[in-house]
Amino acid sequence: MSAHLLPEVDCLHIDPAATARTIESAIREIVLSRLKRKGVVVGLSGGIDSSVVAALCVNALGKDRVLGLFMPERECSEEALSFGLMLAESLQIPATIENITSILTASGCYDRRDQAIRELIPEFDSTHKCKLVMPGFVSGARYSVPSLVVESADGTSRKVRLNAHVYLQMVAATNFKQRVRKMLEYYHADCLQYAVAGTPNRLEFDQGFFVKNGDGAADLKPIAHLYKSQVYQLADYFDLPAEIRERPSTTDTFSLAQSQEEFYFSLPLRTFDLCLYGKNHGLPLEEVAAMADLTRSQVADVFAAIDAKRAATAYLHSPPLLVESVTEIVHP
Repeated sequence: MSAHLLPEVDCLHIDPAATARTIESAIREIVLSRLKRKGVVVGLSGGIDSSVVAALCVNALGKDRVLGLFMPERECSEEALSFGLMLAESLQIPATIENITSILTASGCYDRRDQAIRELIPEFDSTHKCKLVMPGFVSGARYSVPSLVVESADGTSRKVRLNAHVYLQMVAATNFKQRVRKMLEYYHADCLQYAVAGTPNRLEFDQGFFVKNGDGAADLKPIAHLYKSQVYQLADYFDLPAEIRERPSTTDTFSLAQSQEEFYFSLPLRTFDLCLYGKNHGLPLEEVAAMADLTRSQVADVFAAIDAKRAATAYLHSPPLLVESVTEIVHP
């Protein structure tokens, strides 16, 4: 059993067989009946979420109607591609590799990011590695001010606090990665008359851990209602490769290894699961604190952060807005 799973008595425990059947039935109805597509494209990262989505789609539609798409670039970890290929082989689905480094280079993705970093660290160049980090809730920090970690070729590490301009330009530049990947997913989907399956779990979907018109774009999102812990339960139920089930959740966005917790959630994902569940179900702070092994004050801070991220995420979820309403076209 995956070490990421919660105890069976936990409020987030699911019946994985029943949950899988429900999702697979919905995938068939959405893809074949509503969207009238022949299959799905799934961008595979070697992580737990995309692997579970691929397994659900295979069970729903058949292995010949699911295309796995790998889109590595020069700053991706080598294990991401190897784990993704392992998953494709395990599910016996066709797969395609699209290396996006040249597209990102041509768009200025790396140069624009590095230009922003050099405003704070003038000597930063291609021999350096970097990542963004956020302070953890349990650190006692009252404000979530992002920092930049830079590592030189000799392994020396340096951490500096970011200003708004540098932070926003770095994020804007790295967002090319998710948007280019989505462009290629839709290219392959258009060629095959397939739909694009998104892979966010509930934490990512609720809290805005996605790029608008990037990994936030999809025709269906089969696991967006599932907490991260529940995704791991499905992964165990499907008996996905152990290496994937045991791999920590990463962003695989910057050249330095980086967890989702330090980049965005500021808490272990299991703890955030419990806090989000408590928030969604109106549980008292004391009860959530006991479940999540936090203090009452820390839970209050997490709840406030959840509200703040939800407010910011409204823009990410918003469709194009019209000046005047347009009559809906009713399709037969």
